[in-house]
Amino acid sequence: MTRSVVSLIIAISLCTISLLPAVAAESCDDPLGCIEVVPDDPIVVGAMLVMSGAINYLGEDTLGGVELALLERDYTLLEREIELVVEDSLCTAEGGQTAAQRLAADPSIVGAIGTNCSSAAQGAIPIISDAGMVMIAPSNTSPSLTNDDIASGGSHLPGYFRTSQNGLIEGTRLAEFALLALDANSLATVHDGDPYTEGLSRAVADTFAELGGDVLFEGAVNKGDTDMASILTEIAVHQPDVIYVPLFEPESNFFAAQMQHIVGLEDTIIIGGAASFSSSFPDNTGEAAVGIYVSGPLVSGEAYDELLVQWHEEYGVEPPSGYHAHAYDATNLLLNALEAVGVAADDGSLLFGRQAIRDAIAATEDYPGLTGSLTCREDSPFAGDCSPGTALAVFVITEAEVYDDHWPPPVAWNFAIDSFK
Repeated sequence: MTRSVVSLIIAISLCTISLLPAVAAESCDDPLGCIEVVPDDPIVVGAMLVMSGAINYLGEDTLGGVELALLERDYTLLEREIELVVEDSLCTAEGGQTAAQRLAADPSIVGAIGTNCSSAAQGAIPIISDAGMVMIAPSNTSPSLTNDDIASGGSHLPGYFRTSQNGLIEGTRLAEFALLALDANSLATVHDGDPYTEGLSRAVADTFAELGGDVLFEGAVNKGDTDMASILTEIAVHQPDVIYVPLFEPESNFFAAQMQHIVGLEDTIIIGGAASFSSSFPDNTGEAAVGIYVSGPLVSGEAYDELLVQWHEEYGVEPPSGYHAHAYDATNLLLNALEAVGVAADDGSLLFGRQAIRDAIAATEDYPGLTGSLTCREDSPFAGDCSPGTALAVFVITEAEVYDDHWPPPVAWNFAIDSFK
């Protein structure tokens, strides 16, 4: 993806800057301290995204959303240029930890967008929280990330927010889709130990059972596995109607391709997760991808259409995944918070209280985002959740996606419109 580095400074009226209260440069009574942006220095926004490896498309997709939100403001805020610093958080806890350490070591960073993967978030959250910073994730969905009951497996800490849907919501709706839309009576699930895949598998299985379905098998593979014959053969013994497989690529590609050769699974339907909601999934899976259902973001509306026009003008290609709108919203939540709490010092510096930034984001209510009306919650297990969870759908892969480079696939079920009630 070709990117242009945009660095434009525009004049803002004096009446705007006069709204900022003037204080002494050394004055900061925020309990977590302040970020001081001295005269002529930029406001520095961080990002922790997966920029390398098999799913780097997710980071590129998110980065585009961040850049377009900054471009919409001409890369300026409060008469200061905005500088974007991107760290590769990979899609691992270790990668998230390293990316967070690098951002936390820079006292000029006012906040971070990211991470993409829930595993990377688990590595990043303690560091970001301890540093008094904020991170707003555009594509994390693991339920544990907004559960602040650490004893029960939660990992939420102050400073963590997200604009992506909670896996509890997604898992519930996917179970309903399998049972009621596909008329499935039995289910198997497969995860890879990642908090994203495991959390979603658990949510789907729990809801499916609560609705009267039979959960016949719950298993796991390892990241990096290429031979899926063993687990597929084990699943075939149970002959489930549906297998829920929220694996990342390339494991999801191997699983789907090899399943077509397993006796007993000829009529079994695969439902994949948003980790496989990418144009690379049908490309890398081939004919076996036809008929597979995948969940993923579904965003619509005039404002989103305008964003797509801007995307095509800036990058010249289709967005490679589905979370660019969530990243756009996440960036605006951060920038709006900075505008709300920024204080002009007597020497021309800008001060941003760290706790004030957190409080401003947490106070977000009915924000008209591209992905819906955003209200940030504080109640566990939704602490830090800002998404209404409605920008979701189930898509079905067709021959057009496999052979004709068509993307995105057609919608099989729109959670915002279709209802089982």
